[in-house]
This record gives sequence, C-alpha cells and structure tokens, in this order.
Amino acid sequence: MNEKEYMVILNLIQGLGTVRIRNLMEHFGSAAEIMNQPSYALQRVPGIGSHLAGAIRRWEELEYEEEFRLIKKLGVTITTIFDPDYPANLKEIYDPPVVLYLKGSVIPEDKPALAVVGSRRPSHYGLQTAQKISHQLAARGFTVVSGMARGIDTRAHRGALQAGGRTIAVLGSGLGNIYPPENGELAAEISRSGAVISEFPIRAIPDRQNFPLRNRVVSGLSLGVLVVEAAQRSGALITARLAMEQGRMVMAVPGRIDSFSARGTNSLIQDGAKMVGGIDDILEEFEYLFPAKTVAHPDHPDPEAVLKNLSENERLVFKELSEEETGIDRIFSETGLSSPAISAALISLELKRLIKRLPGKLFIRT
Repeated sequence: MNEKEYMVILNLIQGLGTVRIRNLMEHFGSAAEIMNQPSYALQRVPGIGSHLAGAIRRWEELEYEEEFRLIKKLGVTITTIFDPDYPANLKEIYDPPVVLYLKGSVIPEDKPALAVVGSRRPSHYGLQTAQKISHQLAARGFTVVSGMARGIDTRAHRGALQAGGRTIAVLGSGLGNIYPPENGELAAEISRSGAVISEFPIRAIPDRQNFPLRNRVVSGLSLGVLVVEAAQRSGALITARLAMEQGRMVMAVPGRIDSFSARGTNSLIQDGAKMVGGIDDILEEFEYLFPAKTVAHPDHPDPEAVLKNLSENERLVFKELSEEETGIDRIFSETGLSSPAISAALISLELKRLIKRLPGKLFIRT
C-alpha cells in the first residue's frame, strides 16, 4: 500500500479531521508511520485522545478496499496536500483538506478563481444575475467556483459552462453520492470543463455538518466570493464570513429592501462588502491578473437599435419591461393598448428573444 492510500484511509476515520491529521503527519512524518504507532504514542499528539487513538489502531477494520474500488470504478483521482497538483489557493488557508477527491482536474490556470454563491430559493432576478455574471467572468478567464446547490450555485456553474469557461463544483457529500441528485448531469458536464471535488469519502451522504466544511473549500479555492442573493441566515453568508477570515475579497449584489432573499446580501454591503452592480465592479479589483485586452467590455446591443427594428406596439410594450418582473396589468395600464394588441406584441417580442415570459403572467427583458 502506498502513502496516498494510507492518507485516504486516515481520511476515512470519523472524527479525526484535517487539523488532527496534519498534526499527526508533522509528528510522525508519514501516514504509513501513523498507522504503525501504538496507542500511547498517538496520544502524545495534540487533539488525539484514547478514543481517536483506538480508531487509528483499528484502521484495518475500515471498508477501505471498497473505497479504493469505488474510486477506480468512478474514475476519481486523489490528490493530497503534499502533492504538487494540490490547488495553490486552497493550500493557503488555515485548515485545507488533507485529501481531495476529484472528477476532472484542477490546473494552474484555475488560480484566478472567483466563487459565486447564493440562495437555494432565489428570485428570477437572482438566477439571471448569477448566470450572467458567471458567464462574463468565465469569458474573461476566471474559473467560477460554487457548491452546485440548487438555485444560485447551479446557475453560476451553467453560466461559466455556456461561456466555454472553467468551473469547479465543491460538494458537501461524496462523489459517489451527487447532491442534489438532479444535478448529476451537470456534475458530469462540469467534470469535463473543470472539476467536481470533495474532501469526503466516496459514499458520504450530504449531512448538514458537511456544508460549512464545504463552504470553506469554496472560498479557499477562490480569490474572492460574490454573494448574489442570500437570506439573513444562509450558507452563502457562512461562505462570505469564511472568505473574510481567509483574507479573500467579499462582494455582494444588492437586492430589493423588501426582499427576504436579499437581506443577507444587503447586510453584507452594510458591513463593508464591495457592492457589485455589474461585471466592471469585479474586474477593477482583479485587473492585475489579466492583460488589458482581456478585460474589455463585451459587446452589448444598442437599445436604440433594438427599438428601431420594432413595430410601434412592440416598442411601447418593450419600453415598459426591464430586468425586474412586470405584470401584464401594468403593461395594459401604461401603454393604453388593447389586450389583443398587447398579446400580439408580447408574442412577437418573445419570438425575437427580447423578452421572456414567467409564471403568473410576468415578463422580463432577456
């Protein structure tokens, strides 16, 4: 058995944790040596009491052969904190995972990485903003990091993928237990354009206690964290707090003052996080990472040119819409058009992909 396999076995021991494993490694020099120590020698290491010493001594009772079988079957690679391919940003934090399971790869070009995180139950505006900003970041050479949770995280990954960029998903479960399950295909796609990673054994379930640990890796992999939408008590705010402790930049997209899902982000801004109203607010903090030509503004359609090619009714309706949801009753009252005329204009604008219809007879510009 080689040193990396012994490291995986140490990582299987419940309650041992990253800091204690590192203490043991510093004391004994290798994982193989740790496994051969008597209980009294193990207990000389800070944090190792009789219970943990006994668990280490009984390492052969662990289902490590099944773990190795699943690693091979799923095409997972293992990197440890002592390997040269371990992510450079993550190695800088206080308690980096000793072992990382990877589907895909983390490469040196992932060093300019930014985390985009937020609510699992965001507004349409939050979803749209997360995807748009992530797309723009990836197009400029940033790797987008998130937790592949429902909502903002999922859209962040999709935005990066649509731009043809790199993205890294950090799980709060094992790689053999993708969570949420509906993101299985997304995980496969991410692994082809970046990496899906976890510090937890292959079959680990998504326990609540895993997610704060996951969040420190999300921020640890990144130079900064952007929170798009978050309630006052949320995992995204835990990630932001951890980022502050790790010396990372914290940014937030402001939301409506009456929106529950924006209370956390608005509080972050009050507490000193950088307010982000668009991609330029992020780029100005990281211009040193890229040549000037890679941070040029993207081409945006000229609003006047868009209006020029519309009929009079389409123009009236389009002017009443924005990136905020607008109801059909407001369109009716503001334009003065008849219901059939409004319906025809909305259908035409949808076909031209200038607007999008939402549930509840709501519309937004795309």
